[in-house]
Order: sequence, then structure tokens, then C-alpha cells
Amino acid sequence: MRTTVLVVTTERRQPMTDEARDSRAPRWTFLTHHGHVLVAVAADGDATVAQIAERVGVTARTAVTILNDLAQGGYIHRERRGRRNHYTIDPDRPLRHPSNSAHSVGDLIDALADLA
Repeated sequence: MRTTVLVVTTERRQPMTDEARDSRAPRWTFLTHHGHVLVAVAADGDATVAQIAERVGVTARTAVTILNDLAQGGYIHRERRGRRNHYTIDPDRPLRHPSNSAHSVGDLIDALADLA
């Protein structure tokens, strides 16, 4: 017979101090992982999936999924070179969100060049 135990706590969270808040990782960022991968590819088209994943802070599996999304959307192009892939961005491709569609991927990369 299997017994399941449910533990319920009534402890209230205390407000986080400024010191504790500064030491924790941010809960959100201005760029999505897709944006970070796009910037990483623009900075180094010969980077491996593992290098892109490390740079962005995601797993290699997540990086592959994002690279596939970007390739399917026409934002990057993948070319096989021997045993590795080479990635290029399409700088003329418009951004996806309707409020940003007047701008291109190239505009975004230029604006974020210091992050790369």
C-alpha cells in the first residue's frame, strides 16, 4: 500500500531585502531567449550549439529548438560546413510583433551590438 503525504505550510514570506534582491538572478529580462540566440548568431555565425547555449544561459536542447524556430521563420539560415553548421541572419527580415514590424532584424542587431 502506498501512502501520499501532503505538507502544507502557513509560513508567510517576508519582504525581500535590497541585498537579497540584488544577489538573486533576475526574474525577467527585456529580451527573450530567441532574441539572445539571434544576437549570439549575429556575433558569431560559426559558434556551435553548445557555445550558443552557454552564451545565452540555456540548455543545448533549448538552443536547438530556438535555432529551429528562427530558421523556420526565415530569421536565420543554416549552412552545413563539414560536420558543423554555419549560421547567418537575414538582416532585412521584419520583426514579428506588429508594433515593431516597421523595423528589421538588422535594426535590432545594430541596436544591441554592445550586448554581443
